[in-house]
Order: sequence, then structure tokens, then C-alpha cells
Amino acid sequence: MNSHNNARFTPKGREDMVRAVVDHGSSKAATARRFNTTPKTVAKWVARYKAEGVVGLRDRSSKPLSSPSQIPLATANAVESLHRQRRTQEHIAGELAISRASVSRILKRRGLSLLSSLEPLEPKPRYERKTPGEIIHIVLEARLRHDIKKLGRFNAVGHRITGNRRGQSDARGRREGPGWEFAHVAVDDHSRIATAAIFPDGEKKSAVAFLKAAVGYYKSLGVNVAS
Repeated sequence: MNSHNNARFTPKGREDMVRAVVDHGSSKAATARRFNTTPKTVAKWVARYKAEGVVGLRDRSSKPLSSPSQIPLATANAVESLHRQRRTQEHIAGELAISRASVSRILKRRGLSLLSSLEPLEPKPRYERKTPGEIIHIVLEARLRHDIKKLGRFNAVGHRITGNRRGQSDARGRREGPGWEFAHVAVDDHSRIATAAIFPDGEKKSAVAFLKAAVGYYKSLGVNVAS
């Protein structure tokens, strides 16, 4: 329980409730009304206090002490073993004389619900150039401008805040606004150091201007971009 120690029905609150009965002689019914609970709850905590002291007022796990219907570990291991042999859940259930739902729960707990989980993918090797500046990833052609991040300008609080859409469209129903800006980004393949700048569009002229600026930026870091 993630509540502060002085809140009601935390160990401190329970102690105050119990002491009202044990130390001050208040009846369980009166104490229940005072602490906005039931006499049965008051009696439960009083009994724990008398048996265990203040320690008995702490929170306990709701997990049962035993689970008679739980699948034995040996059976769960057998389920996993058969599953790794590519047996279907239906086949496993029939062979081990348990329900298919039990097979499914066991495999889910062990992270083996899918056959693909039996064949983990090999980690992909990280690709990179040997030296900084050998390749700079950047959009250079106007036909690729959809790869440049398009950012909408704003000059007022939007309708999602004000609830007012008036004044956002012209006579033809077209929306008018302050326009757009375009974020151009360059990343060095080896070091993964990036630089970015805002331009008024995503066309070739702006992309080339950004490339020159990016080359200058990397040069300031001591990186010569390959031509």
C-alpha cells in the first residue's frame, strides 16, 4: 500500500482505532462509527493486536498460503518441454491430462505463448561507417521533402483549449493560419551526432542551404565531411 503512515487505515490509523478499544474502553460499535468502518473490522484488528502486538497491524500479502489447485511444477516443466518440441497446446493438454486453458496459462507465465518465442531473433549488428564525416544522412532532393519534419506555426490558443473555431476559415471554407516551418536534420553515420535547423520550406534550395550549414557545424567539431 503506497499511502502515508498517518492516513486512516494504515498501520498508524489502525493502531489509533485499536487503542480506542483496548486502552480507552470504547465499544467496538462506537469505534466503528468514529472510524467510519464496521464493528467486524474493528474486532478483526483488535484480535490481531492482542495476538501479535503492533506488528499485527501491518499490511499482509493477499496471496493465499497454499494453492491446492495449482499445476505442479513438474507438470509445468513437462508442458514447456513438449512445447519446445513444437507440440500444439491441444496435444500437450491431452498427453498430460490437463485442460488446454491450463497449458495456455503456463506458457503465458513463461513467456512462451507463441512459437516465435522459441526462436529468439539474433541481434542485428550495428551498422556504422568507420570514421566520422564519411557519411552524413540528410535529405537533399525536393522529391524527398516528405521526409523532412513539417511543423505547423501557431499565433493563438487553439480551439481544443478555447472551444471556439470561429475565425479559422475564409469565405470558401478554407482554413487560414500562420503557415508552416520545416525542420531539416542531419546525422553523422559513425558518431550519431545530429544537427538540425528550421527553414521556411522543404525544397531543394533550403535542403542545400542546410547541408552547407551542417558541413560547417561538423567542421567546427573537427569532423571533415567527405565530398
